[in-house]
Amino acid sequence: MSDMSEIFSPEIAEIMARQGKEITAPAGTTLFEPGGKCAMFLVVMEGRVRVQMLAETGREIVLYRVFPGETCVLTTSCLLAHSAYRAEGVAETEISALTLPADRFRVLLKESDAFRQFVFATYGKRFSDLMELIEEVVFRRIDIRLARFLLKFTDDSGCLEQTHQEIAVELGTAREVISRQLKEFERRGWVSLSRGKIALEKCGYLRALAES
Repeated sequence: MSDMSEIFSPEIAEIMARQGKEITAPAGTTLFEPGGKCAMFLVVMEGRVRVQMLAETGREIVLYRVFPGETCVLTTSCLLAHSAYRAEGVAETEISALTLPADRFRVLLKESDAFRQFVFATYGKRFSDLMELIEEVVFRRIDIRLARFLLKFTDDSGCLEQTHQEIAVELGTAREVISRQLKEFERRGWVSLSRGKIALEKCGYLRALAES
């Protein structure tokens, strides 16, 4: 597990060292699911957790990811409201994390200024990220969002190894929409498509679209 002093302030590191419990989970582990009881506060120390939501229509969307030193805003919200989860959390990689039982979390929130500031600072940042996601999904054209996604996640060789369905989940739309838009990019000569792989050909055009 990562050195807590590299992630937390001295006050939070001391609290988590004394009261936190270490857990590990392999990649692919479902950490929580819709309707499940929220029983603990979790801080990721190593690895990455993906939080996603499944609509009644069957469409999925990735809400956010939790990286080392971060907490899950949905977990915090459920603990504060004594409510069940409304989304799914999956270990995208092997993870290690520190947890606090729900009752201990609430005591620390009441008694420790440092812990309270840590919880609400991370909560506020993640809430801003969610508002930005809502703005993107509701108000931004899918061609612009797709261009931004391709430019952000392609590797150094200009390639992205993801299926159209995986990209659709990331962008909160249907696979057919992504396939249609990628075909249009290919027709224009901006990308080339092969099974499970997208290669960028004319990044300048994509960048101009992404910045429009």
